[in-house]
Amino acid sequence: MLEIGCGQGGFAVRLAQRYRYVGLEPDSLSYHVAKERLAAASAKGEVRNGYLSALLPDERFDIVCAFEVIEHIEDDKKALDEWVSRLHPGGYLVISTPAFQHRFGPADDMVGHFRRYDPPVLARLLGEAGLKNVVVQQFGGPLGYMLEFGRNQLGERWVAGKAAASKADRTSGSGRLLQPRSRLQGCITEYGTLPFRLLQRALPNHGPGLVVRAQTPV
Repeated sequence: MLEIGCGQGGFAVRLAQRYRYVGLEPDSLSYHVAKERLAAASAKGEVRNGYLSALLPDERFDIVCAFEVIEHIEDDKKALDEWVSRLHPGGYLVISTPAFQHRFGPADDMVGHFRRYDPPVLARLLGEAGLKNVVVQQFGGPLGYMLEFGRNQLGERWVAGKAAASKADRTSGSGRLLQPRSRLQGCITEYGTLPFRLLQRALPNHGPGLVVRAQTPV
């Protein structure tokens, strides 16, 4: 499995305990955090500091995951082609991204997003990249809407104070922004949001995010 990170590395821990796993993390601070967590978990996987150039030319995977990444890339079509090229025949691409361009707001600007995606637009891009069996689903409601509102309020003040920061700089730090700073804060967040995550299961295909699965031809 290949995960393409964009300011985050912690997701590697859980998957890498069971599968061979390669995570790519371009942000150096997040990379070191991810590396330490993998070592502490005695995981089978590894994380590398860099982009696709950190892979060997012949490395291919059954699954490529890119969570909250594609909206940070200006040339999204090129990125999709590169990710698909790293899949075995019949392999899966799994991505998540913010939903609906009309919801683009200060929070998106704060973390360096180029865009959000309407489901038909994203499905078309995946088809043009040669993928089939495309499934696009919303997620994150109802808590996601409340969190998005709060982030937009913070984003208005943050962007006003740091308008000179480049998209690359904002992207680089996006994975650490508004994240728990300690294990205790992480546990509070995990268990405090549990009721909302259960409610989300009862309300499928609602929320401000999209998760997508698509397959390469066999």
